[in-house]
Amino acid sequence: MIKIQEPSKPWEVIHMDWVTGLPSGGDRSYNACLVIVDRSSKTPKFLPSHKDDTAMDTALLIWNRVISWTGILTNIISERDPKLTSALWTNLQQLFGRKLSFSIAYHLQTDGLGERMIKTLEDMVRRVCAYGLELKDCDGFTHDLCALLPAL
Repeated sequence: MIKIQEPSKPWEVIHMDWVTGLPSGGDRSYNACLVIVDRSSKTPKFLPSHKDDTAMDTALLIWNRVISWTGILTNIISERDPKLTSALWTNLQQLFGRKLSFSIAYHLQTDGLGERMIKTLEDMVRRVCAYGLELKDCDGFTHDLCALLPAL
């Protein structure tokens, strides 16, 4: 097993995983959530997505919501999802001179940070749903949970 080098600054190395099996919600009927966690600062990003997104959809989501804000990443740690093992990601790795590190599913020594953040997200969503809370802003408008995911 290769030790993952600790990043020297925030948003060089991220952990990435999906939460699927969610009920459809939002104006685009999202049914999954892409969970991204910075290895250095432990800052999470929860991005609404679709279970059947392609590798290109995932790449565009990461580009628009992470890389455009943080800059090119040094390393992405994730499970061996077909969305990340495609030719598209192989070409992106070569183009940018970066690498993807794949872990075995639920392998806490490699991807424990991502798995722990997923548990935290599940707890937050479960509490909102269990108490039947309506998510309202200061003007009294009710919001869909999908719209609030990026703010969590």
